[in-house]
Amino acid sequence: MPLRSHARRLARTHLVGGLALIGLAATFGSMLGFKGTTAIGVVAFAPWVALIGFDAGLWAGVSTGAASVGLWLLAGSHEGMHTSAVQIAVRVGYLVLLGAGTAVVGRRLRASEQAHSSVAALQSALIDATVDGICLTDADGNILIVNAPLQRLARELGMPLEGTVPERLLAVAPRLTDPERYRRRMTELAQAPGEMTSDEFELAGTGRVFRGFTAPASDESGRFVGRIWTLREVTADRELDRMRDAFVATVSHELRTPLTSISGFLEMMLDEEEGLGDAGRTYLDVIRRSTERLHHLVEDLLLIAQIEAQRVELDVAIVDLPELVQKCVEALRPAAVEKGVELEILTEGAPTVRGDRHRLTQVLDNLVSNAVKFTDEGGTVTVSTASNGGSATLVVADTGIGIPSDEQGKVFSRFFRASSATQRTIPGTGLGLAICRALVEQHGGTISLESAEGEGTRVTVTLPTGT
Repeated sequence: MPLRSHARRLARTHLVGGLALIGLAATFGSMLGFKGTTAIGVVAFAPWVALIGFDAGLWAGVSTGAASVGLWLLAGSHEGMHTSAVQIAVRVGYLVLLGAGTAVVGRRLRASEQAHSSVAALQSALIDATVDGICLTDADGNILIVNAPLQRLARELGMPLEGTVPERLLAVAPRLTDPERYRRRMTELAQAPGEMTSDEFELAGTGRVFRGFTAPASDESGRFVGRIWTLREVTADRELDRMRDAFVATVSHELRTPLTSISGFLEMMLDEEEGLGDAGRTYLDVIRRSTERLHHLVEDLLLIAQIEAQRVELDVAIVDLPELVQKCVEALRPAAVEKGVELEILTEGAPTVRGDRHRLTQVLDNLVSNAVKFTDEGGTVTVSTASNGGSATLVVADTGIGIPSDEQGKVFSRFFRASSATQRTIPGTGLGLAICRALVEQHGGTISLESAEGEGTRVTVTLPTGT
């Protein structure tokens, strides 16, 4: 059985060479049968010599070339053909060189094909070993490359086996918790093929959550030629987020009760402050500041929990933004003076916005207090407002320590603190900017950050103007 298998494999490998041998024999037979050796010439064997050399290698090509001249001479002897030694040598040299040349070309092509096959196998093994499902499509959405994880996820999601990727994705829309938003995102993706996208969707009734990411693929000239699609299951991550939010909310509520008691007794002690000595007043001041800090932390944790649960309701009214800025800056000016930081206000016009005064005050307090906290003595914090068509712009800029460029994409994440702050042991929770972004977006606005380490930070908030 092994011998027979080896024979079959050998026959498949050298099929072209075997066919060339049959052709060579047929050519020799034609020369004998039709008496046309002189007319046809030794060149009739050239195609078969070339094919055998290309398929079987150097020695087979050289041997076949020499043997072909011998067959030509044998066929010619039946017709009384006379040839000189020079003629024979020229023909032998021609066919031997032909066989050797095609053998070299064949060997190089096979080596190149094997190298490409090895690279393709490694690339396939690499993308199959990833956690994410990955595929590459052409400009029309037809799949060119797909890895094993994506094939598995497609089967689990019930995607059809035929059609373009957008068509297959749209087919699972009825199984999702928010099919309309999903269809809308797929339509937007089709209308903007050159943009990167990132979306999450949840399977109804299962709790499984997936995150999809796409990016355009371009050729060297920048022309759009296809798209890369990535799919990852993030169910465990979202469950962890929910557990963390529940924990934060529970701990915050549990802390609020003892804090209320501490604050009450602290107020009673402050009423008796005159009877305390210098050391007692110092200790009392430390308790007061620590209690205020813990109170702010608990309030921030509760607000984050409310935001995540979408339980923050806005009391919308017309708000004078410059007036709000003035009050916020004046409230924080003592802390700035104590630290040696200059606070400046710049206003262009008198923009009004539609929003919740209390929540917008929270945004301002967080941004300005952050700017003061992260600015060294002698620095400046500038708060400016301006009108821009149908929106109002609020900018808080400082000349502080700045944020490393590779960390700026995380600054609006909960509990994230930049390395420039942690290295200086500047206190904080990493919740301020996360709260600001959530509240600004709830007002229908946007918030962005620009920073240069060692030079300062600039936070820009855009809000719809009031009417």
